[in-house]
Amino acid sequence: MLKKLIVTGGLGFIGSNLIKLLIERGYFVINIDKSGYASNYYNIREFKKNKNYKFFKTNIINQSKLLKIFNNYKPIGIFNLAAETHVDRSIDSPKQFMESNIIGVYNLLEAFKKYSNKNKKTKLIHISTDEVYGDINKGRTNENYPYKPSSPYAASKASSDHLVLSYVKTFKINAIITNCSNNYGPRQHPEKLIPKMIYNILNGKPLSLYGNGKNSREWIYVKDHCEALIKVFKLGKNGQTYNIGSNKNLNNIEVCKNLLSVAKKNIKIGKKVKIQFIKDRPGHDKRYALNSSKLMKKLKWKPKTNFLYGINKTFKWYLDNKKYYGSLNKKDIIKRLGKI
Repeated sequence: MLKKLIVTGGLGFIGSNLIKLLIERGYFVINIDKSGYASNYYNIREFKKNKNYKFFKTNIINQSKLLKIFNNYKPIGIFNLAAETHVDRSIDSPKQFMESNIIGVYNLLEAFKKYSNKNKKTKLIHISTDEVYGDINKGRTNENYPYKPSSPYAASKASSDHLVLSYVKTFKINAIITNCSNNYGPRQHPEKLIPKMIYNILNGKPLSLYGNGKNSREWIYVKDHCEALIKVFKLGKNGQTYNIGSNKNLNNIEVCKNLLSVAKKNIKIGKKVKIQFIKDRPGHDKRYALNSSKLMKKLKWKPKTNFLYGINKTFKWYLDNKKYYGSLNKKDIIKRLGKI
């Protein structure tokens, strides 16, 4: 009998990539997703009819429904990827971030606490972000670095991390936190930089960057992140936090130049497809950078995908899957959010 795992937020970007990898590794996967604006059934089309896959349309705020699913399927692990994740959207509507990322995680923890009382070996992997550490002008943040979130999104994720650790200490649940850098790859919603810029390239639009375009992020290919999550699930220590990053930073101008270079090798790009600068996002952090040596040394993980190879694969996926963009609300792709 196959071992069962739950992925919350599995209709989203990282969640759907993780489910694909877990099924390939021989697990039975239960996907729990509320089917919000960033959820996309296109993301699961490859495995939705797989006998080792099951989907429940449920919000993690629904504690009783979660507990019922846990008790019925007896998972050995739960990966929590259910979250609101877009900084600009958190500036416009902070409340929904508090509801999903804090109240939702509270209800998930309560359900997990009750379930794990009788299933002691089951693990919860809570997936968080490097944004909890705030603006990092120099150096790289290890797991002991103080939290200093800048946006309502980052603050809500920081809160959820603290909640998880409090349940580990007080209620003795078996849980681990991961903080990852910026992901890119197939199936990512185009509110995020790389798929948005690819959409603009494919549709002959300019590549609009906030401020001077020099904001720096650490980029990791989504499959590398998913492989790290599986490694953490298998080998990670209870109550620990693990940073997951590539150790490679690029600023937004460099990302766009790489994308334009890849695009020119694959398509004829329009005359309007060029970098332009627009008014900056409020509270925009200049730089995020993680120190992931703990994960690399203690769990023997390292990223496999260099950025040029990964961005080529990513561009070609969107080029071959133009229906993906069509499956989304166009307003969610092109409308600027996060203005005060």
